[in-house]
Amino acid sequence: MMDTRSLRFRMMVLFTAVVGALLAGSYLSVFALLYTEVRVQLDRRLVEIIRPVMADLIAEPQVQDINQLNLPNQYFELLDSSGKVLQQSVNLQGKTLGLTAADLDSNKATFKTIENADRGHLRVVLAPFRQGTEQVFLALAVPLRGIDRVLESFGTIIMILAPLSLLLTAAFSAWYVGRALAPITALTQRAEEMAERVSSPEHRKLWTSLVVKRPDDELGRLADTFNRMAAGVDAALSQLRQFVSDASHELRTPLAVLQGETELVLSQPRSTEEYVRTLHTIDGELKKLSRIVQGLFTLSMADAGQLRLARDPLYLNEVLEEACALILPKAQVKGIAIQPELSQEVSYLGDEAFLRQLFLIFLDNAVKYSPPRTSVRVKLATEDGVVRAIFEDQGIGIPTEEQPRIFERFYRGAQAGPDEGQSGGLGLAIAQAIARTQGGSVECESTPGVGSTFTVTLPMVRPNGPVSG
Repeated sequence: MMDTRSLRFRMMVLFTAVVGALLAGSYLSVFALLYTEVRVQLDRRLVEIIRPVMADLIAEPQVQDINQLNLPNQYFELLDSSGKVLQQSVNLQGKTLGLTAADLDSNKATFKTIENADRGHLRVVLAPFRQGTEQVFLALAVPLRGIDRVLESFGTIIMILAPLSLLLTAAFSAWYVGRALAPITALTQRAEEMAERVSSPEHRKLWTSLVVKRPDDELGRLADTFNRMAAGVDAALSQLRQFVSDASHELRTPLAVLQGETELVLSQPRSTEEYVRTLHTIDGELKKLSRIVQGLFTLSMADAGQLRLARDPLYLNEVLEEACALILPKAQVKGIAIQPELSQEVSYLGDEAFLRQLFLIFLDNAVKYSPPRTSVRVKLATEDGVVRAIFEDQGIGIPTEEQPRIFERFYRGAQAGPDEGQSGGLGLAIAQAIARTQGGSVECESTPGVGSTFTVTLPMVRPNGPVSG
């Protein structure tokens, strides 16, 4: 039955159902909170009333104070430990509240709600204390008629507001969904015109059509239109579609974590420790997103030929030593030794920040994919007008069939872990882009179960003057 309805109708029903459920939950929660808070405030008031009376009884145990009390809507009884009534207020007129020894607790004050045949619904507090050498209990009861009326009135208001809110929600959703779908309908018409101009029978054969489950609604027609239009541009957009798919996959997890943590912390008041713990989680996910976005920006600049590297005089061995120092704490956590062999000074003309990032990517991967208590060797050598930075690890290695794809963006081999490391899953792609922009290249040799060796080859570009260290 639902499949024959328009998309507008289905969205309206879904929107109304969701909002209706949320409204029902909200109304019930408010009613429960009001009920609880009213009881808490009433119990607090009972304690405030009974405290001075109990103090007088302790100070003057022989005086029959309770028998003289006649306060409106406040009923007092003094009971012994067996539940026998010793004194009672005048307004009880000789009739007890009906409390028994099972209701008494000598360790703490207790609260209960009782139904009295003469006075109706009552809230009672029973406070234990010692009068001389005897254990006695002072009971104070107040009627709940006023509170019951308030709660009943509030419940009636909710019963009126709930269907009214649902009707208003349905009306608003019908208007809003219709307005939201109008541009899609117009876009479908324009896309149909464009598809007629760019499509051809030969191209259509290269395209695998989208499955249209509901071809009669607005989005179904839009999907059908794109099936025809995409045939003419399939080859040009295939690489872009793959990149967007990979990027969305990488971004989805941190965004879902951020949304979940934010909704959880806003759902109710939390302690300071919980807020701090949530903020730490959010900070970690934001840093992960920042690394991914920065990596995508670097790659987009490199693709456009606009990745501009500085040409500053520096010592390449010092940059590599600094990268080793930065990765050392992470390596020490796993008991991995970083073994730099950088005795040779290599003066160079390049971008220090990008070169450090380049070296950190390989060091981070080496630490991440190496088992504990192994070592990572780092060497720097110059020959034949080039300089080579070599990173050797004793890690899990890369299967032969995966090695041609390791520099693809977001590519993950079968043994890759969930940690994105320094560059948000784009590390090797960024490293290759930096090396190529610098005029160099990256090579990989790997044996599964033995380890991997990455070699960064850069053209030797020496500064004209001395390098300041």
